[in-house]
Amino acid sequence: MTSLKLSKEVKLKGGEEEYTNDGTVDFYGMPANRANTGKWPAAIMLLLNQGLATLAFFGVGVNLVLFLTRVLHQNNAEAANNVSIWTGTVYIFSLFGAFLSDSYWGRFKSCIIFQGVYVTGLVLLSLVTQLYLIKPKGCGDRTNLCGEHSTMEIRLFYISVYMIALGYGGYQPNIISFGADQFDEHDLREKPSKPAFFSYFYLALNLGSFFSNTVLDYFEDDGMWALGFWASAASAFAGLVLFLGGTAKYRHFRSSGNPITRFSQVIVAASKKWRVEMPENEDALYEGDDESSKTADRKMLHTHGFKFLDKAALITSKELDNEKQSNRNPWRLCPISQVEEVKCILRLLPIWLCTILYSVEFTQMASMFVVQGDAMKTTIGNFRIPAASMSGFDIMSVAIFIFFYRQFFDPLVKKFKKIKGEAQGITQLQRMGIGLSIAGMAMLSAAIVECYRLEYARKDCSQCEGSSSLSIFWQVPQYSLIGASEVFMYVGQLEFFGQQTPDGLKSFGSALCMASISLGNYVSSLLVSIVMKISTSENVSGWIPANLNDGHLDRFYFLLASLTVLDLVAYIACARRYKGMKHGEMIKVSEEDKCDQV
Repeated sequence: MTSLKLSKEVKLKGGEEEYTNDGTVDFYGMPANRANTGKWPAAIMLLLNQGLATLAFFGVGVNLVLFLTRVLHQNNAEAANNVSIWTGTVYIFSLFGAFLSDSYWGRFKSCIIFQGVYVTGLVLLSLVTQLYLIKPKGCGDRTNLCGEHSTMEIRLFYISVYMIALGYGGYQPNIISFGADQFDEHDLREKPSKPAFFSYFYLALNLGSFFSNTVLDYFEDDGMWALGFWASAASAFAGLVLFLGGTAKYRHFRSSGNPITRFSQVIVAASKKWRVEMPENEDALYEGDDESSKTADRKMLHTHGFKFLDKAALITSKELDNEKQSNRNPWRLCPISQVEEVKCILRLLPIWLCTILYSVEFTQMASMFVVQGDAMKTTIGNFRIPAASMSGFDIMSVAIFIFFYRQFFDPLVKKFKKIKGEAQGITQLQRMGIGLSIAGMAMLSAAIVECYRLEYARKDCSQCEGSSSLSIFWQVPQYSLIGASEVFMYVGQLEFFGQQTPDGLKSFGSALCMASISLGNYVSSLLVSIVMKISTSENVSGWIPANLNDGHLDRFYFLLASLTVLDLVAYIACARRYKGMKHGEMIKVSEEDKCDQV
């Protein structure tokens, strides 16, 4: 795609700006026309695309733990671990997708390619399930387990689900950043829409999964796995068609090159000068020209901290001569903006690490909450409620709290603090801390429910329906608290990492949110394995056995709640020390340069 350099405002006769000021271009590489591209018409198509893609993903993921136990004969702990590993892999692939997008493909092309892989994986899963795994016909419900499967059939199953992981994972960080790109933050009319987009994006994600957690979940829980998977494939395909339908409306940013190379140059250049003393005068630091010192269209200003890295921008006499001859070696001398990119990511890492435990708690919704609910009373009269469908209360909680936060909570805090203008009432870091606290409360709620479930459990029951007379609706508080915590934690994360990453690494910023979910799933899997190894002996079946009535799942929830307290203390310490990046003015480019092709 042809890229054009933008900086000066182009005016119409009536005084309205015709083109965006943030450097975005249209599909043909021409400057993005403000009236005909981007804004909410384009963003709404992306929100609908996200809803359909999420419907498809949760159509597979929400009941995967039950599919593994009923169809592939895995026990509860093994199935929960496999789901955690699979979900974690989904979000590890988000880093891969963000890297390709920021470095080479751009967000639009990346979205198309990964959605294509996603649809292919869903179709393959549907075929494998219908033709090979559901044998004998009608198996896979609560009473009829399926027969044995060959190694090849199981391999095909895992190939398909990990194709889904690659497609959905690679697509997610790019669709988030691509949606935010549709709003020009340098325009006062469009700027407030960008944070609103992140809230509505997360709402679309949850509303998309609502159908999966109700209708599809009901059919799959009743043994109609192939039907549920085919519905997911159709939804993902419809989302891809919708995405392509908006091609002419989208605004695009050009890719900014391989960030690994830029980061490595800073580390190598600083290491080569580790013996050189830093002068007190910042004028000795290399600013670079407009092309070498920018990320996207803005320079990053020098900040204090990580002073060792500043040596990468320190100009020695030899480098001064090379610079005069336009012969700069990027592995010995880097512009200060390039150094600040590395500092920015290093400052984000402690905050990011503190969010991983939250994801450990969040992932319990797709594993331990489902297993716990499946061992409770799931019937109202003759109607049975699938355990996984209880996550619908999480979705409703997200929708309610997003509305409550935007319409009441944040305006009330702004009024109390006497904050005027576009600034938010509570900072993104404060929102994330609140979310972590609420998640700890959710674990306490789940632990208390499990204590009562055990009290009303039938000790002689082994994985039978109604193994406890305690109603599954006692899980509503824990699901609702998780939903409330998501509005504070995950929406806050999307805004925070989207705002605090350099302009050329916005997809990477979104991928950091996904990666915290990924590591949370891996940590959850590791934690379950450690707990089972420590708590299991010859006469004791452990905290999370095949028959939960013989275990102590409540102790596992109490453990998570205790770890949350420790994590919250560490998070507060990191958040208080955090310092954001600083940007300079938009880089001015001549009129002639606007017509240059890159």
